[in-house]
Order: sequence, then structure tokens, then C-alpha cells
Amino acid sequence: MASDEMIKVVGDRFCVPYTMELLVKKKIQSFSNSHYDVFDTTGNILLQVDGGIWNLQKKRVMKDPAGLPVVTLREKIFQQAISWKQEWQMHEGESRHCLCSVKRSGGFNIKSNLDVHLASPYKDAACDFRVTGSLASLSIKVRRGKSIIAEVTHSYTWGSYKGKECFKIKVYPEVDYAFIVALLVIMHENDNA
Repeated sequence: MASDEMIKVVGDRFCVPYTMELLVKKKIQSFSNSHYDVFDTTGNILLQVDGGIWNLQKKRVMKDPAGLPVVTLREKIFQQAISWKQEWQMHEGESRHCLCSVKRSGGFNIKSNLDVHLASPYKDAACDFRVTGSLASLSIKVRRGKSIIAEVTHSYTWGSYKGKECFKIKVYPEVDYAFIVALLVIMHENDNA
């Protein structure tokens, strides 16, 4: 990443001054519930994401190790019924304070790119971040302009067919890793919709 500017969306407590390697383990706990655990390289749990798979309204809540809500992801189902572009909103904690919206760039594409728009009353039409690639292609990249700020690789194993999946995330310095994990969850939900 070329810039030394801190990129914080969820919060500056999730920005560190070095490249951070994360391991995300996802498992389906029941017919209507999936769970993500996020670990650092030493095995410490940093974040957990819970939420139902087939609810009327998809909702995922990310929590810190103490169990406190960090961010809530909500799919806008009425928007999806009108358009083929799926849209999610990222809210601070469990509040309705919107941090950003995330939309699929196109309708039926093999690569389901995402456009991320930060919440602001003074926004133009250009997106602030773009997620490119797909989990089916085993990798995605998160960009701000032309700079890559994070990379995700997906490892397919025998466990993938049993509802257990594993992702490796490389988050560059001063980039909000909770924001990157939230984008991974949204990308995964869109790819499995």
C-alpha cells in the first residue's frame, strides 16, 4: 500500500502499524446459523461473527472477544427485489448509525465485485473502496483507488464440503481489519446467495 494514511471505517482500534495476517474459520452451526471466528497468527481470537443463513432479513453481528457488538451487517432485501444488485449496510455496533453501504457492482457476473460507499451527506457517485475477485476464484482484493489495502485467499478442503471453510487475510498497515473482515463476510454471503 502506497499511503501512510490510516483507513478506519469501524474504528481506529482495529488499525495496526504493521501488516496483519488473519485466519478466518467459518462453520455452519445449524440449518439457519453460520459462525465466523477470526484469529491472529498466534491463535488469539480477535473477532466473531454470527448470523442466520436463511432469515427473512439477513443480519450478521460482529463481536469483539469480550462479546461486545462491533458492527452489524444488514442486507437490504427490498432493494434486492427491485434490482439484481445485492446491497448491504454496515452499522456501528447494533445501532442504526450507518458506516457504509456495500453493493454488488453488476448483476449476474462470475466475479461478484463489490462497491463500497462510505456514509456521508456530501458523497458523489464514485465508490470509496472496491472489492474485486470472488471466493470461487479462491481470492479477492480490497482496493482504495489503485492501491491494494487487503488480500483474501480461500482454501478449499474436504471440510469445505462439510460446512467448514478457512480464509487467510493479509491486511496492510493502518487499515481497519474489522472492516476487511466485514467485507469478506458480505462477499461470502453474496457468493452463496
